[in-house]
Amino acid sequence: MSLKSDGFDEQKLFVLHDFMMNELHENSLTNSFYVSDIGCFPRAKFHYRERPQGCDSHILMYCVEGEGWMESHHNKLIQIKERQLAVIPAGTPHRYGASDVNPWTIYWMHLKGTHAAALIQTYAMDVEPLTFTLNLHTQWIEDFERCYALLSDKPYAMRNHIYVSQCIRHLISHVGLSTMNSEQDKKNERYLEQAIRYLTDRINSSISLPDVAKHMGLSKQHLIYLFNQETGVPPIEFYLRLKMQRASQLLALTDLHIKEISSAIGMQDPYYFSRLFKKIMGCSPTQYRSTPKG
Repeated sequence: MSLKSDGFDEQKLFVLHDFMMNELHENSLTNSFYVSDIGCFPRAKFHYRERPQGCDSHILMYCVEGEGWMESHHNKLIQIKERQLAVIPAGTPHRYGASDVNPWTIYWMHLKGTHAAALIQTYAMDVEPLTFTLNLHTQWIEDFERCYALLSDKPYAMRNHIYVSQCIRHLISHVGLSTMNSEQDKKNERYLEQAIRYLTDRINSSISLPDVAKHMGLSKQHLIYLFNQETGVPPIEFYLRLKMQRASQLLALTDLHIKEISSAIGMQDPYYFSRLFKKIMGCSPTQYRSTPKG
């Protein structure tokens, strides 16, 4: 197999000259964050890079199509697939390459400046490859193309570099916040599913908010926040609604007395049960039972 570091058909490649990099380093509007290299390698068959000592800039590689791999943290090999962004912090030994079977097309850039590392770490972008939504994918390509055109057209225009610096800083922040929110949303959904399963399994008993919070390993405040966000009601009210739903099934499908149904959902006081049922369901248990179903 032949390995190539660069040089691909229809590639885009811009590398900042040293004297311009010095100017960006000295300029107060760019010294905290700027792009030193940027490019696109289409269908980069045999693409391979290895830097045993790492790179003096932060490397961002976005796979538009195809596949590749990266090895950096503790010799862990990571597969990079379509619509995934991989970030290699400055100074990190690494190597990466395109898939032999389905070589990637990557849009990449190198970032420098005093804020670059902090920005990447704030959004945990260097932990694992980030998967983009279609909207993020579109924005990445549009911003990349705009910035590349500005740099390659007038590589010595400081105004262009300032614009690119601000544009890419905003792009990175937007990607980081969007992907973090997406992962947090998934995490919240898992927590909610576990909590609802816990409540459902205990319909015939009586539990408190601290019971649920302890089981989930969450604070009471965070648990209330999750339920309010996803269901519109706090956890104990949701629990009571589950009980009333179960009671309505027993009323419709069995001949159990009100007292027996109340007991079956963990309520020993049938009068309290009847009042609560009417409050939540809009009619008394007796009225509900007598109403034709279906």
